[in-house]
Amino acid sequence: MANVSPADQEFLEYLVKLLVYHPEDVKIDRKVDERGVLLTLHVNRTDMGQVIGKDGRTATAIRSLLSAVGRKNNAKVSFKIEEPEGGAQGERREWSSQDGAAPDSGE
Repeated sequence: MANVSPADQEFLEYLVKLLVYHPEDVKIDRKVDERGVLLTLHVNRTDMGQVIGKDGRTATAIRSLLSAVGRKNNAKVSFKIEEPEGGAQGERREWSSQDGAAPDSGE
């Protein structure tokens, strides 16, 4: 894999901060391994709906944009949204845009 810059992380942070009501709570963890780049997004629990969108459409669109940024840097970029503690079920859950529909969407 090519030397990957954090441009993907900066792009995701910029994009998500425009979508949410609490941009100060946006945090992104970035891990690089032989499979590519994994970006884990942490947001305020009240902003989860803004980031996931109806039926996961916003999260899917973000994933598509990150894939384009990754291709430009010769890297596979994966995107995961971590639900904060005290979320809908009171438990810590993770959702990946590769899982398909958003959690609890009935699909």
